[in-house]
Amino acid sequence: MTVQPMIPPSPAPEVVSFDRQELGVILSLYGRMVAAGEWRDYGMSFLRDMAVFSVFRRAAENPLYRIEKRPKLRNAQGMYAVVGMDGQILRRGHDLPTVLRVLERKLIRPV
Repeated sequence: MTVQPMIPPSPAPEVVSFDRQELGVILSLYGRMVAAGEWRDYGMSFLRDMAVFSVFRRAAENPLYRIEKRPKLRNAQGMYAVVGMDGQILRRGHDLPTVLRVLERKLIRPV
């Protein structure tokens, strides 16, 4: 009988995610937009190189907006971005609340 050495399992791949403070800022905006009747559903994806918070008007549609976090762009353009339905980057920067202001403007409507 031959004894085979145990091979340690390979570590799980690193993934990018939103931390508690970032999620608090995003979900605060999401709650206000739901209360205004603009948004109805969301989804989150945590990938190796980026984390995505997608916002939907209805559950079966393509996302209206994607809030992306890409840590590799931290020193260049900023790691946060808001991407529109057509893939156009609406705003990019280093500070999440500042980047999300582009969506808050859509909440303010004339009465």
